[in-house]
Amino acid sequence: MAEVLVYVDHVDGAVRKPTLELLTLARRIGEPVALALGSGAEATAATLGEHGAVRVLTADAPEFADYHVVPKVDALQAAYDSVSPAAVLLPSSGEAKEIAARLAVRIGSGLITDAVDLEAGDGGPVATQSVFAAAYTTKSRVSKGTPVITVKPNSAAVEASAAAGTVEPLTVSFGDTATGTKVVSREPRESTGRPELTEAAIVVSGGRGVNGAENFSLIEGLADSLGAAVGASRAAVDAGWYPHSNQVGQTGKSVSPQLYIASGISGAIQHRAGMQTSKTIVAINKDSEAPIFDLVDYGVVGDLFDVVPQLTEEVKARKG
Repeated sequence: MAEVLVYVDHVDGAVRKPTLELLTLARRIGEPVALALGSGAEATAATLGEHGAVRVLTADAPEFADYHVVPKVDALQAAYDSVSPAAVLLPSSGEAKEIAARLAVRIGSGLITDAVDLEAGDGGPVATQSVFAAAYTTKSRVSKGTPVITVKPNSAAVEASAAAGTVEPLTVSFGDTATGTKVVSREPRESTGRPELTEAAIVVSGGRGVNGAENFSLIEGLADSLGAAVGASRAAVDAGWYPHSNQVGQTGKSVSPQLYIASGISGAIQHRAGMQTSKTIVAINKDSEAPIFDLVDYGVVGDLFDVVPQLTEEVKARKG
């Protein structure tokens, strides 16, 4: 069976959920070979092996942390040359999509981004995408070279499947451009204790109807009762009510949770582009003609200042 190269997203050896989803999808089209880079790379092997990785290629060098993107592309290309895979899979994060694009250019292959499903096909892997703000679903495959595909988080259920997970050191030679852009400082993001927005199973978002930064505590309260991440519309972010890192939409982050609750969000196309692939969508808005109601599974016509606190209390009561 052909091997499929999977780029690992991890933090000091702790493998993030989108990578485990990639391993599940990779097993549909071949045998997963994982590539883990940086500090803690070898520590990922146990988890990756439990989820189907037959081999785990590892490499660590100061360049991965000290310089931007290109050293990781060099490593991924080295892994590609070593494995000769049937496909290369990466998570659809901002950095991973840049790595994927650069690799596709280097190896002269087609690139598919933001896939939501993957299956084997006669001419190679077939990727499903939701396009034009999820108005259409397309199936496509690359027509040249080895497919390089990025997959949106929450696109597949994680399925364990024990494999060898044999650790193999990878030799990486960095090119002249690897040190072109140096990371000069880092500032750790303040932890909220909530899930990462793009990976969360539940997202509660607030928009213009929240009417002020001080009122986002209502959105946070509902999110915390559900164990959810907090999102915001562009209008709320532009008004300075919530950080840009929480923006959901075409110019923010794309999310695809099991449950998406939109509070005080009208449903402009910019916002819909970032959340329309959510499995179940609930909207709370006092305007019964708001465009958001055209795509929801459940809608509540009412003032969020009345509805959200009641919903929060009901969730807490049912949790006991």
